Amino acid sequence: MADNSVTVVGNITRDPELRYTTGGRAVTSFGLAVNRRYQVNNEWQEQTSFFDIVAWAQLGENAAASLNKGARVIVSGRLEQRSWETQDGKIEIIADEIGPSLRWATARVERTDRSGGDRSGVPAGSGGGSRPIENQPFDEEPF
Repeated sequence: MADNSVTVVGNITRDPELRYTTGGRAVTSFGLAVNRRYQVNNEWQEQTSFFDIVAWAQLGENAAASLNKGARVIVSGRLEQRSWETQDGKIEIIADEIGPSLRWATARVERTDRSGGDRSGVPAGSGGGSRPIENQPFDEEPF
């Protein structure tokens, strides 16, 4: 069995957007720019790769509550390609873990109350109501 895991470190390019599927699962998405600097013939070159990050359930809710555009983060997850009738295939990183990079910043970690939700991704006290994701290529996490 081939392993499909990736870890990237980069800066968030747009504020994380928290939404809910029609089934009530939380999903957050944001962009990540990963910079690479290398030398060719004693000249520095720079290359930037852009990724879409998707985080489900509690991880997504925590990311949306904690992160914002410009923050430097570490994302560990798996690559997944999606395609639509109107768009060519798009590669996303489905996050398993997200954390702040402490290279040039400090962070304060707060543990969330796990007893408040029903593990479906619907926040406690929300009354079960959710707003569906519009123009979204997925309804539930495939795995």
